[in-house]
Amino acid sequence: MPNRLASETSPYLLQHKENPVDWFPWGEDALQRARAEDKPILVSIGYSACHWCHVMAHESFENEGIAALMNEHFINIKVDREERPDIDSIYMTAIQAMSGQGGWPLNVFLTSDAVPFFGGTYWPPTDRQGMPGFPRVLEAIHKTWTTNRDGLQQSALQVLGYLSASATGSPAGAALSETIADRAMERLTIQFDRNHGGFGQAPKFPQASVLEFLLRHHRRTGSSIALEMLATTLDRMASGGIYDHLGGGFARYSVDGEWLVPHFEKMLYDNAQLMSIYLDAWRVAGNQAYQKVVEETADWVLREMRSPDGGFYAAIDADSEGEEGKFYVWTPDEIDDVLEPEAADLIKLHYGVTQSGNFEGASILHISRPLGDLAVTLGSTEPEIGSDLNNARASLLATRDRRVRPGTDTKIIVSWNGLAIKALASAGIALDRPDLVEAACVAANLIVEQGLSADGHLVRTLTSGIPAGDGMLEDYAFLADGLLTLYSASGEHLWLERSSALATVIRDRFVHTDGTGFFDTSSTHEALIIRPRDLQDGAIPCGNSVAIDVLFTLAQLSETAGMRQTAEDLLSSIGPAMAEHPTAFGRFLAVLERTLAHERQVVLAGDGSLQGFRDAFFARYEPFATLGYAVAEHDIAAWPTLGGRPLPAGASAAAYICQGMSCLPPVTTPDELVSLLDSDLADS
Repeated sequence: MPNRLASETSPYLLQHKENPVDWFPWGEDALQRARAEDKPILVSIGYSACHWCHVMAHESFENEGIAALMNEHFINIKVDREERPDIDSIYMTAIQAMSGQGGWPLNVFLTSDAVPFFGGTYWPPTDRQGMPGFPRVLEAIHKTWTTNRDGLQQSALQVLGYLSASATGSPAGAALSETIADRAMERLTIQFDRNHGGFGQAPKFPQASVLEFLLRHHRRTGSSIALEMLATTLDRMASGGIYDHLGGGFARYSVDGEWLVPHFEKMLYDNAQLMSIYLDAWRVAGNQAYQKVVEETADWVLREMRSPDGGFYAAIDADSEGEEGKFYVWTPDEIDDVLEPEAADLIKLHYGVTQSGNFEGASILHISRPLGDLAVTLGSTEPEIGSDLNNARASLLATRDRRVRPGTDTKIIVSWNGLAIKALASAGIALDRPDLVEAACVAANLIVEQGLSADGHLVRTLTSGIPAGDGMLEDYAFLADGLLTLYSASGEHLWLERSSALATVIRDRFVHTDGTGFFDTSSTHEALIIRPRDLQDGAIPCGNSVAIDVLFTLAQLSETAGMRQTAEDLLSSIGPAMAEHPTAFGRFLAVLERTLAHERQVVLAGDGSLQGFRDAFFARYEPFATLGYAVAEHDIAAWPTLGGRPLPAGASAAAYICQGMSCLPPVTTPDELVSLLDSDLADS
């Protein structure tokens, strides 16, 4: 018989609706039941693409005996961390403080007031390899709850004090200067893996925010070290097993230090960010391999992650048929069954497919021998080898598509869609792919029409057209960022207006009590044990760093009072931390680069065709230039920096480059705009 999760919209929660565990969704009903029955609460937090979440669900939550123990002694709550990142953030912070470790599934024991006193991640169903079995953990917590309640309450109060201090306190600040960026570069250089790219050892994550900092730092300073770290990382990732060489897109992370063996789940947020990074790296270096990654990943998003109404799904699982990675790996015999012998041999050589394999007897495709090497070995040319590989890959992909597919989490998460809107809009213009821009527009319209109310309230998710949850800071900030890019790509002033309106809500409803930065939840959000505030960038940039990036851009476009100062105040408050721990502050450091650079406005004006100017701008990497439009209904007079000056005589369209309150003379051709952007005069 289905439990209380049967009426939820989250695909992850619905996966547990047939469990014998008497699951509650998060809410006042569960908390009241805990108080009424004087029971502790067990909150189990996970997400649909999480391999170990599935393992624990199968081993423990589907086990009648373990479920009976849970139901007898606890009020059990299941939480989708993607649907409720606020709850996940609070209790993950608590468990990391208590144990020094974290991850998912996250299982936290709370008092009836929702304050944590103990927790952990995965527990096996029986004692195993030094880990206690989950039933033994449950019995121990129950015994302590009944015999030493005061001790647990004291532990809970200590944890609550720590959480409160972390959410309300502001770190000591420092003046914004190049010293912060330089020290961050020193620290990254030490942590950089020169052989395989990336930072640190296994497991290794793409860390897109750090890569964005390297891009901006190189653009501002010309640093060859930043470019080397960026290129090495992107090259190794694109050739490794973390990249899907048949279907496009990246897995969430690599379990080794070489990017070979991935954790096979594919997340929208990773792929949206990496599309943007590879696109910008292509703009900088002109490496066609980067363009290939962008287009293949974009095609994967449109093919496999797009809902019928045009939003983008959250994730694809790692597992199919109960096995991790089964959908993606190949044996030599499987390839021989699909391809002619010559094509099969080529695939096996290029992608390192062997009889012994590199993953549980099968092979994860990775570039083992580059095209140039193969061309020499086979007495052919790179274009011919490339064409043969493309044909063979298409055949393998068609065969793979007939396999049992991993599950797809069909939530449309507003913040992650904001990342995708930004990436697709920018790539669509830069690569002359109008279908990508159109996809970005459709997704943006869907969210605005179904998820944004007239008073500015934004939802967290849309699932099968059903809105759910309050939008978090990241939802407002990421969507605002995506709409700004859509404005630059399309010239449609409505996107700028909507982005600006979202920024106003951020400043009105999320501002921190000391005025420095923002809370993760709005002033109208459900009251939790604390009001969380995240000031670190992880696999997803935090809402604060993206919010201040948006404020900087809007300050350039609209001269709105106070936006830039708000952003600079938050950056100043975390300056020392950014310098010493750059991998935790990548997007913040990228925003810092804006304060150190000579920021410019590029204004395209007139009622003639502006497409050539726009395309010329998008073909370049210009992180410190903001593109705006002054067309008929929003004319030059709306731009204070232009001073109402007319277009050049006889011109129906022109481009202006402005800095501060001064502008260079307008130019009337895209080539002139490019020359001006390249000139020392424009940078002065």
